[in-house]
Amino acid sequence: MDINTVEIVKKHNFRFTKSLGQNFLKDKSVLEDIIESSDIKNTDHIVEIGPGVGTLTRELLEKAGKVTAIEIDEKLIPILDEELASYDNLDIIKGDAIKLDLENIFKDEKIKFVCNLPYYATTPIIARILNSDLNFESLTIMIQKEVAQRINAEPATKEYGALTILVKYFTDVSIIREVKPNSFIPMPKVHSTVIKLTKLSEPRSYVKDEKLFFDIVRHSFNMRRKTLVNGLKSMGYNKDLIEKVFSELGFDFKIRGETLSISEFAMLSNKLKESN
Repeated sequence: MDINTVEIVKKHNFRFTKSLGQNFLKDKSVLEDIIESSDIKNTDHIVEIGPGVGTLTRELLEKAGKVTAIEIDEKLIPILDEELASYDNLDIIKGDAIKLDLENIFKDEKIKFVCNLPYYATTPIIARILNSDLNFESLTIMIQKEVAQRINAEPATKEYGALTILVKYFTDVSIIREVKPNSFIPMPKVHSTVIKLTKLSEPRSYVKDEKLFFDIVRHSFNMRRKTLVNGLKSMGYNKDLIEKVFSELGFDFKIRGETLSISEFAMLSNKLKESN
């Protein structure tokens, strides 16, 4: 069943901006599943990135204590103001969520993210949040299906990569449901997935130096077709040290980075940190 997204778009004669990846949800069943999986309490502060014409926002406002909607398209601000005028628990911020000083906006306040993210900015937004000092509990987000597959991938698969490790290092991943293109206006050319990322109380593996850990991960997947040794050499490590560390860890000298689990990357980065 469709919801009133189409009517709102027509009412305001809204023109979609392709470069902003604007695809507005119109399928009620998807909306209901997002709300249910978000586990929203009446004391929660929900942050929605990319509210569009406010279809999801309205449901969030009914459930949550407060909703902060961050919208990059200034044409949508007056539409949101008008359509959601009856709610007093809404704060609308005009801006780019990737560039905004979110830490200052929310300070130490506990928040949950519930969003239909624009495809073009999905990975940067997720990385921005996970690498921040924000006190967030979870991200329930609708993203491109292929990105969801990358996030939830296992080692030694083609989807497995730096994004997988970044997300699973900080969160537990739950796939909620798939969403067909006809659930949106306009229809995207790809399928979508609703995914929930629940923040862990501590990162999944202990690392002595997070910057080094993620540098090793990045170099390993930037040189995906080459061995892990070559990735480490590109970071400036010499062959003798690499051989010593690999021997201590029991790693095959021909191993590729794409086969290592998060815990194995953690062990490698910790050994290299100790060797410096």
